[in-house]
Amino acid sequence: CVPIDVQAACRDTTVTQELLKEGFHRDLLVKVELGEDARGCAVAAQIRLPPGIYLDPYELATLQQHNLTKAVLFPDVIDVEAPEYLARDLLLLLFLQPDARCSSCFHAAVPVHTRYHRPANGTEEALVVLESPEVLLCCCHSHLSAECWEPAEVDTPCSSDNTSSCQWHSTKHRPAYEESMLRVPVGLREHSSLVCALTLLTTGLCSGLILAAACKYGHF
Repeated sequence: CVPIDVQAACRDTTVTQELLKEGFHRDLLVKVELGEDARGCAVAAQIRLPPGIYLDPYELATLQQHNLTKAVLFPDVIDVEAPEYLARDLLLLLFLQPDARCSSCFHAAVPVHTRYHRPANGTEEALVVLESPEVLLCCCHSHLSAECWEPAEVDTPCSSDNTSSCQWHSTKHRPAYEESMLRVPVGLREHSSLVCALTLLTTGLCSGLILAAACKYGHF
């Protein structure tokens, strides 16, 4: 049981996440407002990406080279062509930048992509649920309240530019949105026969045109 005065001392940390843009290629924006002074600390959001969403490691590397984002992805080798039903969860540690307008506010954005899903029966959409991130702090030169923060099991450096691991801490936060829902368009199973027939017809027609052009203009 936590004493009342300790509960009052541990001010709420609020985290929000938004999926910007439309279609299969989106931007994930994470905003955090801390309930504790984080000067001298690194602030990050640990995000679990379900199989329906992925982050392209090559795109991430390019963004980091241009200092547009800082993140660590687990695993760092990803099949970007795999459909949702052959993919697995990913863990993203997204380093947040301070907001100049708010001393306790931090934010960061990263591009994410939606995977193709299996055709479904009776529905044209599949739902991908993105849970609220976990807020982490790494304070190498200051101390956090033991009543409010606890060590987190995160084996990663304090920044994407550092190779040595440090101790991260986590706290329970108050999410403005508990989870984000992403609606992904999918094919209808009842259209399978029609799609297969049209695909076969188109393939045969194009192959015939290519063969006719090769016979007419080719040199054998």
